[in-house]
Amino acid sequence: MNNLPFRHSFGSATANETAKMKSNPSKTILFITGAFVSNSCWDEWKLYFENKGYQTFAPPWPHKDAPAEELRNRQPDPAIASMTLATLIEHYAEIAANLPEKPIIIGHSIGGLITQLLLQRDLGAVGIAIHSVPPQGIMTFKLSFLIAGWGPLGFFTPVGKSFMISFRQWQYAFTNGLPLEVQKQGYYDLAIPESKQIVRDTITKVAHVDFEKPHAPLLLISGTEDHTIPASLNFSNYRKYRSSGSVTDFKKFPGRTHYVLGQAGWEEIAEYIQNWLGKHS
Repeated sequence: MNNLPFRHSFGSATANETAKMKSNPSKTILFITGAFVSNSCWDEWKLYFENKGYQTFAPPWPHKDAPAEELRNRQPDPAIASMTLATLIEHYAEIAANLPEKPIIIGHSIGGLITQLLLQRDLGAVGIAIHSVPPQGIMTFKLSFLIAGWGPLGFFTPVGKSFMISFRQWQYAFTNGLPLEVQKQGYYDLAIPESKQIVRDTITKVAHVDFEKPHAPLLLISGTEDHTIPASLNFSNYRKYRSSGSVTDFKKFPGRTHYVLGQAGWEEIAEYIQNWLGKHS
């Protein structure tokens, strides 16, 4: 893979499917947060899409309905530590199923993985997975990925104790290469304790996707500077869907880190998603 933006599609909707989608497009967006960060990471995204006529929801993970600073002050937090990926998936599945219409699901990191899993259950009109943790079986041995993931996986440490990402780890895993003040402000505004069990569960059968199963249109977005989820890993994820026969698109943006939602220029990605939704939702 080179460092230029790349886009390709697998599959295409039938004439009847296209007519149905265009006659009744969803205007409801469910944002799904990734690990280590507060759901307030979506605040500007919510405003952007609400100004475009969408109704948006960005519910927190269980036990995280509080400001980031308050959650950090609870560290270690046994309630957060007890969370599993299966419980988290069901949390968002219930929310999606009870919205007034089948939503557009937009997830970041582990939220991107959950987006893919909810599309498997036909709970989304379309899905956008931003810098997504890949489903079970998709791995890379790229050094940056291994370094970024070592602390959160918490090997040789008690799973019953929640993990709090340090500022130094944040600099490497989220905001690498960004100005120091941006790194500091992002950490203060968003960084929160995490469940080691949820992170470990992403490599188990709980995160299994049947890549040959037909699904709603799916867009996978990656960034060239992401240490936590390298663009090559997202591309491997995308390639797995080639036998599904469903619309699956891939887009790579240069210079984007894992802090993509708050990084300068996030509006370009939001606009790209909006235009993509105009074609597929």
